[in-house]
Amino acid sequence: MESVGDHLSDSNGVLCIDGISCSEIALRFGTPVFVTSERRIRDSYRRIYDAFATNRKKFRLHYALKANNNLSIIRILRSEGAGADCSGPAEIFLARLSGFSPEEILYSGNYNSDSELEYALRSGCIINLDDATILDRLLAHGDPSIISFRINPGVGKGKYEGIVTAGPDAKFGMREQEALSAYRHAMKAGIRRFGMHMMTGSNVLDAEYFPIVSEKLMGIASRISTELGIEFEFIDIGGGFGVPYQPGEEALPIEEVAKSVVGVFETALSGNSRMGDPTLVVEPGRYLVCDSTVLLSTVTHVKRSYKTFIGCDAGMNTLLRPALYGAYHEVLLANRLGMKRNMVANITGQICENSDMMAKDRNMPEASPGDILAFLNAGAYGFSMSSRYNTRPMASEVLISGGKAEVIREREDFTDMLQRQRVPAHLL
Repeated sequence: MESVGDHLSDSNGVLCIDGISCSEIALRFGTPVFVTSERRIRDSYRRIYDAFATNRKKFRLHYALKANNNLSIIRILRSEGAGADCSGPAEIFLARLSGFSPEEILYSGNYNSDSELEYALRSGCIINLDDATILDRLLAHGDPSIISFRINPGVGKGKYEGIVTAGPDAKFGMREQEALSAYRHAMKAGIRRFGMHMMTGSNVLDAEYFPIVSEKLMGIASRISTELGIEFEFIDIGGGFGVPYQPGEEALPIEEVAKSVVGVFETALSGNSRMGDPTLVVEPGRYLVCDSTVLLSTVTHVKRSYKTFIGCDAGMNTLLRPALYGAYHEVLLANRLGMKRNMVANITGQICENSDMMAKDRNMPEASPGDILAFLNAGAYGFSMSSRYNTRPMASEVLISGGKAEVIREREDFTDMLQRQRVPAHLL
């Protein structure tokens, strides 16, 4: 088994997560099940936090709740000292429920409704607006003490086209001239505290990209500061820090990335004292939780036709990324590691869509019904993207901590899917 993190190991041909057998987990909790190592999350947080904090004292890390919104995961990261990056009111609610104070929460919605703006304002969190014209709609509900605007610096990057979040085709953020008008309008409205934000892409493994795009943001911040005479309390460069998914990919050298980004940050500040001494903020999601989690699924059937298909009880309803934009997840035969990969197969779920392919033309060992498949790197955008499509109940989630496995989200049953439905009297 190629090295994929010290939380995963091979014990007599069986995949173990922090020492607990995946076969045992599957038998005890059933499948499909997302299994997360608490230790791995904490290790990942400390790795990236230390890399940046070593280079800049005024530094803050916000966890992007969209990556994995389980309360236990959120509480783990809060206990490490993270703030919260929230994309909508429900995530603000989860962050507050998990113990984050309002000033530790940055709300970065897009195409916000009035009710969402009002909720965010009432929550007291810091609001980051995606478009200049949204400010008037926010002000109609009250006056924020601090405001931030999301910049689209004109370039973006991501492993797949669907996760590039800046550049001319991106739906996010504003150009520099629009941002200048937004800050000017905010000043006229009496706002005196400001932040600046960008988020340009996801799962970037190119270390040279981060200082380049950070330099673009700092240039915009400097010009706006000079034009308007404002200081920034924080400048948020977003996330996008990549994690290797495919064999042979190299891990992002996060210490190198942090040092180069902070260098760009400090150089820009030293060249323009008007910007003040803002806190550098990053907002990783995937980097913190992705490789902490394995999705376990039971092989249900093997079909040999035009191609060989390995069917299992997890599909695009459980792990959407492969069907959504062709994302790669390494797949192991968890109960028989080390077996020769002597067949080429498509791995599919039970959903009535031909796009329900977890892997295509993948070299795999001979599999049989009852075998356990392990889909690696399932902690980011795994459960959080899952659905009940084809009326399939949602999977369970299990946390490995201190040598014990504990359910942190129960598996749905059929009756759970009836919650909040109402049948009119004439249909009873």
